[in-house]
Amino acid sequence: MAKYSQKQGGKEVGSAAVYAKPHTMTGKAVTVEANPGKGKDMSMLSNVRASIGSIASQEQPGVKTSGIVTRGNGAATKGITARGPMA
Repeated sequence: MAKYSQKQGGKEVGSAAVYAKPHTMTGKAVTVEANPGKGKDMSMLSNVRASIGSIASQEQPGVKTSGIVTRGNGAATKGITARGPMA
């Protein structure tokens, strides 16, 4: 069955499938991937690190102890280290 345009006021308001196939901003066709992310496939429950209360499904990562000492803290004795993904 044919799909008809749903233009209202000169603009397409219906489903995008009527007038455009899925594409990137450069115009390339888009395909569906099994795992579109960069990391592990998180669609499986065995890969998800879930916790309820004090019970966890997997071991939690260790605490980061290294960091960058920041400047301009005055007489501060605690909290002078910045932690995180800094270059």
